[in-house]
Amino acid sequence: MESSLFVRRPSFSSPSFIPLRSHQNLDSTPKILPFSKAWSRKGLHLSTELRAMLEPSADLMTPVDASVNPRVSSLKPSKTMAITDHATALVQAGVPVIRLAAGEPDFDTPVAIAEAGINAIREGHTRYTPNAGTLELRKAICHKLEEENGVTYSPDQILVSNGAKQSIMQAVLAVCSPGDEVLIPAPYWVSYPEMARLADADPVILPTNISDNFLLNPDLLASKINENSRLLILCSPSNPTGSVYPQKLLEEIADIVRKHPRLLVLSDEIYEHIIYPLAKHTSFASLPGMWERTLTVNGFSKAFAMTGWRLGYLACPKHFLAACGKIQSQSTSGASSISQKAGLAALGLGYAGGEAVSVMVRAFQERRDFLVKSFGELEGVKISEPQGAFYLFIDFSSYYGSVVEGFGNIKDSESLCRFLLDKAQVALVPGDAFGDDKCIRISYAASLSTLQEAMKKIKEAMVLLKPPVAV
Repeated sequence: MESSLFVRRPSFSSPSFIPLRSHQNLDSTPKILPFSKAWSRKGLHLSTELRAMLEPSADLMTPVDASVNPRVSSLKPSKTMAITDHATALVQAGVPVIRLAAGEPDFDTPVAIAEAGINAIREGHTRYTPNAGTLELRKAICHKLEEENGVTYSPDQILVSNGAKQSIMQAVLAVCSPGDEVLIPAPYWVSYPEMARLADADPVILPTNISDNFLLNPDLLASKINENSRLLILCSPSNPTGSVYPQKLLEEIADIVRKHPRLLVLSDEIYEHIIYPLAKHTSFASLPGMWERTLTVNGFSKAFAMTGWRLGYLACPKHFLAACGKIQSQSTSGASSISQKAGLAALGLGYAGGEAVSVMVRAFQERRDFLVKSFGELEGVKISEPQGAFYLFIDFSSYYGSVVEGFGNIKDSESLCRFLLDKAQVALVPGDAFGDDKCIRISYAASLSTLQEAMKKIKEAMVLLKPPVAV
């Protein structure tokens, strides 16, 4: 006998929400409908009383705790990524923005490397690798470090990861405890302070001056070290300044570090092959007594134009590496098997990447020279000529205080970058993201013709500004 409440009796073990898929569009996402609407779709009808029983009112619902970890709440999002994403969205909307914010080479991955990745797929190298990376790649990294950097490691002292960024994050998490201090020269790569905070450590910023080519003053370093100092981060060649630490200065820093047993050094060497005459790269771990306390990070993204392959590595004493390996084993596990085959091919191109990398470096140098000359023609601009990487970090602070009709006040690096995006349609990164609000960062990882067009637009926009103070 049919129930008086409904035409067909439903199963009360059914969920209160029934998924229905649209058959007109097989690619559409299943739609979740309230119980009453779902049954109505099937030609069934519920009484008002039963509908109220099955679909409780909103005031009876338990609220969800939407809080997140305080460490995550304290993090600042990457301004570089935010500006890059914003500029990309403008381009997709039809605005002809010239994007000079991201640190990504405009070159294609060298053919020999790309072919190695393709062959890895064809030959079935598509399974998980050991957490630390394939033995053949770790051996090749050891050979590279000994031949090019003068430091000796064994394969069990190498951890291959999904990019140098992951290697840095894991190193900071592995060696820093709550209350430890991480010493960071400014200008710095945007992620260093946030990584320290995520480890519940305190970032201690050590300012540098453009007159010193943005290089750390050893006396300042010595004055800031205390019993809580755990990690000093050095990046040479530097992002964002392109500065390269000469060996003599690194030796002075090493002399200071040597006096403090707790203090370790993270040496970020991702730009080591992008270096211009007469500068030379020195690995911090190669200095006397520094191997035992240095965590060296490097990778394939920048010099080999392999940003999308996501491949980096860490080299350090075994006890530190084991700690980093634990973190990686419980997060991402090993890096892509295909990327690792490509990385092996990259290391096989020859010393410092061979001719394939040399071609790119010569192009970067030509672009650097063009931009240094062009910005040098602007009144009130201060420049420290980069010796490596592919960034210019330029002091525009003499223009702060300018008022532009239809835009407003240029009061800091962020408003200047917004002005240039608005008036010149060129996307740059404000220096406050790197710890120096007087400057803006320009990536010249773009073709010379693109940079020439960007420079033309920037100069046209700067005509609207006049330095409000004597320079």
